[in-house]
Amino acid sequence: MRIAIGNDHAGVEMKMAVKAHLEERGIEVVNMGTDSSESCDYPIYGERIGKAVASGEADLGIAICGTGVGISMAAGKVKGIRACVCSEPCTARLSKMHNDSNVLAFGSRIIGPEMAIMITDAWLDAKYEGSDRHERRIAMLMEIENQ
Repeated sequence: MRIAIGNDHAGVEMKMAVKAHLEERGIEVVNMGTDSSESCDYPIYGERIGKAVASGEADLGIAICGTGVGISMAAGKVKGIRACVCSEPCTARLSKMHNDSNVLAFGSRIIGPEMAIMITDAWLDAKYEGSDRHERRIAMLMEIENQ
């Protein structure tokens, strides 16, 4: 598995903690974020992650900014991306099981590194259920995207 991880200036330290954890799990990580704490623009990194996942360069993406909201919005503008902002593991797990989310986002000013790792593990360990109702709803999301 290959995961694109990206962040703005607020997420540098959290990215490093999550990246190390992913590598311990044997996952290849592609750094698409900044490594500087100097102020920068989260849309750049959200778009990078979204494009990497949409193109198949990465299987999944993880996006980190101060709240997780802005960078997830940027990633979600890329066609084919279903980004979710999660502050606890249950939402992350259900976003994969029901919505087949392919980009996970969280905020470094909202949660700590331990919670970020718990959220990441819950998301990665969950499997998309693929039932008729979930397939129908995802198709509806993609229809909206194609309008």
